Order: sequence, then C-alpha cells, then structure tokens
Amino acid sequence: MSNSILPALPIVAVDPPMIRGTKEYEQKRTEVQQRFADSIPMELRLPQSVIDSAPANVTAIPRECGLLSEREIAITEDYDAVALADAIATKNYTAYEVATAFAKRAVIAHQLTACLTEWFMDEALDRAKDLDNHLELTGKTVGPLHGVPISIKSLLPLKGHLVDLGILSTQTTVDFDSHAVAVLRDAGAVFYCKTNQPQLIMHLESASFHGRTLNPYNSKLSSGGSSGGEAALLAMGGSILGIGSDIGGSIRGPAGFCGIYGFKPTSNVLPRKDGMIIGFAAEMTIPICIGPMSRSLRDMDLFMSVMSASRPWRVDPRLLPIPWTGISTHMERSGPLKVGIMMNDGAIQIQPPVAKALEWARNRLLDAPGIEVKSFEPLRTAEAMKNTRIAYWPSGAEDLRDMVVNTGEPWMELSEYIIKDAVENPARDADGMFKLRTTQESFWFDWAAHWKTQNVDILICPVFAGPAPSHGTTRYWNYTAFWNYLDMPGAVLPTPIVAGPKGMESYPDNEPLSKQCENMRQLWEDGDFEGAPIGIQVVAPRCHDNELFHALEQMKEYLQIM
Repeated sequence: MSNSILPALPIVAVDPPMIRGTKEYEQKRTEVQQRFADSIPMELRLPQSVIDSAPANVTAIPRECGLLSEREIAITEDYDAVALADAIATKNYTAYEVATAFAKRAVIAHQLTACLTEWFMDEALDRAKDLDNHLELTGKTVGPLHGVPISIKSLLPLKGHLVDLGILSTQTTVDFDSHAVAVLRDAGAVFYCKTNQPQLIMHLESASFHGRTLNPYNSKLSSGGSSGGEAALLAMGGSILGIGSDIGGSIRGPAGFCGIYGFKPTSNVLPRKDGMIIGFAAEMTIPICIGPMSRSLRDMDLFMSVMSASRPWRVDPRLLPIPWTGISTHMERSGPLKVGIMMNDGAIQIQPPVAKALEWARNRLLDAPGIEVKSFEPLRTAEAMKNTRIAYWPSGAEDLRDMVVNTGEPWMELSEYIIKDAVENPARDADGMFKLRTTQESFWFDWAAHWKTQNVDILICPVFAGPAPSHGTTRYWNYTAFWNYLDMPGAVLPTPIVAGPKGMESYPDNEPLSKQCENMRQLWEDGDFEGAPIGIQVVAPRCHDNELFHALEQMKEYLQIM
C-alpha cells in the first residue's frame, strides 16, 4: 500500500460536535488524524457521496459499497472465529486473504463509525504470509488461532504500535507486547488494527482525540465505552474477535449496545501483566481485566481456552491457577439450574426495550427442562455505586484534570461526572484507602449472604438501563460497574429485541426510583433509539467463570445463543 501523503479521510460525523481545545491542541490532534489518514490508500476510501448520504444504520454499507469482493464478503460475514480458524487450517482460505478481507472491511467500518485509532494492513499481511508458509511447509498450524485476525483496544500494548489513555498527551509507541497479546500472537493471531476508547478510559462513550465512535445501528447513539471502538468494529464485520478491557462495564456495555458477545471474567483469571502503560490507583480495590468481544459464545470460550492453555499464572503470580473448562465443564447438580431474573437494581428502572428483552429471556426459559426461573431482588445498589466511583480515583482526580486541561485538551463533561464523587470524597491517605477496602469487603460479605437467600446459580439482568444512549448522556453504569465492585464474572449476549420507533414504547405508570431514574426517563423521552440492539447480561459468583459458561451452554438453545 502507498505511504504517500493523501487527503484527510472523510468520516461520518453527527451532532453534537466534539468540543474543541486550544489552537495548539487542535493542531496536534489534526496531525494525529492526518497520520492515520495517510495510512489509508485511495482505493479503500468511500466516495464522499456515501459519507454525506449515510443512513443512521450503516451496517449494510460494507457489503454494498463495492470495495469488497464476494469472497471477501463471505470471509468477513459467514464465520465466527472458531469456524474461520478451521477454514484456514483446512486451507479453504489462506491467512493472507483473510487478513486482507478484514483489514479492508475495518477501514470501511472506520469511515462510517470512527472506530479505529491505528491501521496496519501491511504488517498483518507479512505476518499472514509467514503463517501460510509455515502451514504449507509443515502441514501444521502454529496454534489454535492460526491466521485469525484480532483487533485490539488502543489502551493495550502491542509491540511497535501506539497506545494511549484516551488523552492525546499520553500517546506513545511501545516496544513490547502485553502478556495477553503475546499469548495470542504465539497462538497464531494476526493483528491489523487498534480501536477507539474514551478520554480517561472511563466513559461508556468512546469519544477521544481520535473522534467519537458511532453506533453502527443508529448513528445518533453511543457505541459504548470504553471498548466502544471494538464493539462498533465487530458489529460492522470489520473484526471477528477483539480484545477489550473492563473496570466498570467497558466490555459489556459496548457489547450490549452493539449487539455482540462480550465477557468480563473474574479479575485474576486472564493475564494482566504489562496491560497498561501507567498504573491506575483504582486497581487497589477494583482491578481492570481484559476479556473477549466476539460473534459467538464459542469464540469467547476459544479465547479463554487459548489463554488458559498458556498457563499464564506461571508468568503472573496474581492469577488464579484455575484451568479453563468453559462450555465443556461437567457439573453434577442435585436439581435444576436456578436462574434469577433481576428486572431492576432498586435505583434505576429499566427502559421499555430492556424490559422486553428480559421478559423474552424469562419466557424462553420458563418451560426449559432442567432450568428453574426465579425473581431476584437487588441489594443496596446506590450505596455500592457511590463507593465504586470513589474507588476509581481514591486520591481524588484534580491533578489528572489539571494535567489534561494544561495541555489544551478539552475536559469532557462525562470525565467530570466520573470523578465527581472522588473529588468530593477522596480517600487520600492510607487510612482512607483502608476504609475503602474494608467497606468493599463488608459489602462482599453482605452480598454473599444475600445471594444465598435468593438461592440461584446464575443471574440474568440488564446490561444498561436502556438501549445504547444518545451521545454524551451515558452516566449511569449501575448494571455493569456493580459487578466490578463485587469482582463477579459477567457475559453479555445479544437478543432478537431491538428498540422501536420513537413514541412506540413507554414506561409503566409508576414513580421513579430515584433522581437518576427520573433522569433516565427524561432521556428516553428525548432520544430516538430506533434499531438499537438490546443485550442481556448473565452473572455468576466470583471465580465461577467455568460454571457461568456451563450455564450459558445449558441455556444456549432457549436464548438463541450462537
């Protein structure tokens, strides 16, 4: 591909526009975006007319735009990662043509959703050639991911590539792979792009100096955060398996908003070594963890199996040495699988399409053999969420805000929202940190007792109080961050439910549960969510990740899990 200087890359944009920083900052931001544009050859650029006339739902454009061959469309649409790995291993496709197809589709997806931060097709093709040569010479693959393209959130270190924390001044090139990336590379993965995330990595809206990522199903809506670029890319068919990270819903929120699969494991299951270029004080109470984002349950299971097979606990002693059995887990139960359904968290009532998705799941499971469906009551969500927001920034965040502002970068409203409780209630010193930790552990004990009284094996609950929200309005993380505070594993699954046209669905006639709940009702009235996919979240007790996947496999037929 040509590296000659090319014009800026036209990208679909919607209101409200991104807020602007100082003249110096905007110049640096323009330079970053121009470098990205220069990496994209003219033959992979959509006509300006397509950008200007793009509908709210852009998911059909990649297959209709004429930039992909029929074979490339089949490669990027007709497989999940498990099936594609098999197709490469049996030489139905070469790794080279698979890498070509996904790299091309990723660039098309970016022009329609602003989902990428970096694109390196040439490097991917060199890697794919080596893999094809290895298979031809030896008759064997290098590992279970031989030739499978994998996209990566910008935060995660990939040797020779840029990382950032959603803040321009943090952008730097690293000369190493994180532990998790190294495991995937050894298993045969092909890396070809990195994806967008929010300022601070701490919004459920992926808007940063790279731009604002749009939801492929309705461009007026968020793709989620902080792994929103990953989710949008997967929804557009520009990726088949992605790596996200999660400390408050950063995998699960985007997965739910974009109609894909996502899994946040218990924090000490997957490799964390070298996962961030700087430390994050929140990890003293709420560890960040990586996880898969994919097209199917078995793809997530494959990802977990590859990680476990490398025995990562030998490198990272923080990890639990629990081998992965996942969907193949064998369990002897004395009775049915007991599935709790939590319709609200006691603080924020869910919007109508989410209620419809949960009722769909309940009704599908009610007559399923070997499954008992029960109602599940919430416990002190508002209290836990306030403590979570403080724990994210235990020493306050004023210095971080000053650091951003002093570089001329605009401080976003959602950044101010997420630090507000910590600024007003900082832990600051060792005694404060000790109190944060003991408060959290006390809640763990109370929650364990509560779970026992509810007498369930797993819990089905919302991913978010509504469908993907309008841009700039994603404030309430209750339904995901709550499980980070408890360090419980959670998987997000798509459902056939989508939000209807504006005005077609309404709340029940009851009183809001809180001021936040009242605000969510207003956001519902103000927004237009038509076409937004609705996911559900399935949660299990801490360290019961294998049991969670066993339960998902048991419910697979009834919940239409791929």
